Amino acid sequence: MEQMVEWSNIWLAHLNAARGKRGHGPVAAFEYLLTDNLLDLQQALETQSYQPGPYHSFYIHEPKRRLISAAPFRDRVAHHALCQVTVPFLERQFIPDSYANRVGKGTHRALDRCQQFARRFRYVLPCDVRQFFPSVDHAVLRATLAALLPDDSLFWLIDHLLASGRGVLAEEYSMVYFPGDDLFAADRPRGLPIGNLTSQWWANAYLNPFDQFVKRELRCQGYVRYVDDFLLFGNDKAQLWEWRAAIVERLARYRLTLHLRRAYPQPVTEGIPFLGFRIFPHQRRLKARKGLAYRRRLRRMARSGSPAQVRASVGGWINHVRYADTYGLRRAVLSACGILAEATHGR
Repeated sequence: MEQMVEWSNIWLAHLNAARGKRGHGPVAAFEYLLTDNLLDLQQALETQSYQPGPYHSFYIHEPKRRLISAAPFRDRVAHHALCQVTVPFLERQFIPDSYANRVGKGTHRALDRCQQFARRFRYVLPCDVRQFFPSVDHAVLRATLAALLPDDSLFWLIDHLLASGRGVLAEEYSMVYFPGDDLFAADRPRGLPIGNLTSQWWANAYLNPFDQFVKRELRCQGYVRYVDDFLLFGNDKAQLWEWRAAIVERLARYRLTLHLRRAYPQPVTEGIPFLGFRIFPHQRRLKARKGLAYRRRLRRMARSGSPAQVRASVGGWINHVRYADTYGLRRAVLSACGILAEATHGR
């Protein structure tokens, strides 16, 4: 995969990494000597002397508290260069109903698919993985990528990037021992920094063998996954309980565990919690905490942000929540912040 170090690939990686961020200090500093910096990065990748820099970590609340780790902009260009070459090989082997970070997929397509299945099946088994990104085991991920990529020519870079993220999410991980583990299992390298483009694609790759298991071995006809949130649909509640047990056993191979308290078969008519919404066969609602969280954020922004920032935020939020039955919610949130005129947009 020699095309990764070609100038056209490096240049495109820079354009993609900088998209929407050109006003940010690190991007501007990199672009001040753009050609020199890109040539330096190209040479480092070509000679395999490239070394990732340290992460800048911070917490966000959306509304769940999450630790985001931002790599230096130079490293983000390298991430894009790597993904541009490797993602086509990964995409060919992913199932159609995996929706995260993929062209032509995304949140709203996943919600549409969920509702389609809610109209076809009586029951759903909603599942999500506990501490997914902190739990990703580097040895398991490396073996999975080796099975998906055509050769090992880029594993020197993959190994560097994996090593640079080791320990970034250590405080977010609660140790789980699996059958056959000894005390040294606690020292296994694990964790993918949330925020890297590589982490998003490697997360999809990590769970691709599990997707194949659900489709080929369980033969589940109604299955949707978005990162570590996934749904299995069926008409037989007993079968869904059997699938739940099989899922727990299979995920242990990847050193992952489920939130068991939330994973139980339920009628689709009760509403399916998925990606911040509650999906019914013929209706969608935004989760109440999502609306409350945005109202708080918008109030803060209305006090301290510029009109352009407020308009951009409101426009993005409306474009997202209009995929549910939220007209009344939009009016309530925006009128509470004195922006009612925007509420009718995209009804």
